[in-house]
Amino acid sequence: MGALDGLLVVALEQAVAAPYCSSRLADAGARVIKVERAEGDFARGYDRAAAGQSSYFVWLNRGKQSLVADIKKPDDAALLHRILARADVFIQNLAPGAAARAGFGSVMLRETYPRLITMDISGYGEAGDYAEMKAYDLLVQAESGLASITGHPAGPGRVGVSVCDIACGMAAHAAILEALIERGRTGLGKTLSTSLFAGMADWMAVPLLYMEGTGHAPARVGLAHPSICPYGAFALADGALVLVSIQNEREFVSFCTHVLRAPDLPARPGFATNVARVANRAAVDAHIGAVFAALDRDTAVARLREAGTAYGFVRDVADLARHPALRRVDVATPGGSVSLPLPPVLANGASPQLGPVPAIGAHSAALREEFAPLPAQ
Repeated sequence: MGALDGLLVVALEQAVAAPYCSSRLADAGARVIKVERAEGDFARGYDRAAAGQSSYFVWLNRGKQSLVADIKKPDDAALLHRILARADVFIQNLAPGAAARAGFGSVMLRETYPRLITMDISGYGEAGDYAEMKAYDLLVQAESGLASITGHPAGPGRVGVSVCDIACGMAAHAAILEALIERGRTGLGKTLSTSLFAGMADWMAVPLLYMEGTGHAPARVGLAHPSICPYGAFALADGALVLVSIQNEREFVSFCTHVLRAPDLPARPGFATNVARVANRAAVDAHIGAVFAALDRDTAVARLREAGTAYGFVRDVADLARHPALRRVDVATPGGSVSLPLPPVLANGASPQLGPVPAIGAHSAALREEFAPLPAQ
């Protein structure tokens, strides 16, 4: 029994943002009916890395039921309305206006089903010059300014995961849960909407405020921090990169004493305060880098722990697979079991049991029978 057990969610969805949202509802026990075209969610074809299936699709569609339907066909549209008559939540991320043209616009649905919570997910919102723009994750990384502050000083970079989709899906999930709580008091659903751009704009609040307050955006500094020093990666004698983070002057004094073995360093010009160190970053980093370059990993770790300095190693994805903090859970798929990272929140310390990933249309026949028209009286 999950927290959302007994709730019915209809997801007219594809790709990442909406499936992210609905997968979290499914994890919590909601029954999620995923409506797909005959060829399936196009994310099914992104790769074949997860037991012969798309890694994206396996990650985001566990625990759902797959219904193949064409909402432009009257019989399938009628089927979907019969399902919605019993549903609690409707999520869609079709092209702007497409759901409304097919008879599934949020305004109409809320008038017909007052308890229904609707969530419309778009690229840039439903009004304005950008409303009709196609919006995929990397495009929104660029449009939102995220790419301009990401990467090496030589040029903008892409964040290596679909952060705009994920930010949007997380916001949609939280808003739906809030609406469900509110409906418990009022008995009424709610019309909700969000976008990939809005989700990332929220995450970009600090760079935006920094730019408006200082007149310039945070610089691209690779694995360093634009407004804190020292905060970055340094090579050890074996070439491994250790990343250290200093948050205040007390930590810097301890770092200098125990790691750098230079207790007088905080008193030197250019080293005394964080503001001074940021302005003097090249010299500060060079001094620290020279010390780390002479240390092996065990010695560096011992000194960092002695100092109480926050640190971590720059690892690759293969290292992640072996990381001692990584928790995993097996999920059944049509191609075999796949081991996913465990959802990030544990309830009462217990690992959740995630439902299987559906094949295209795996539940179509059963759903069509369950939601068949009532016999004529």
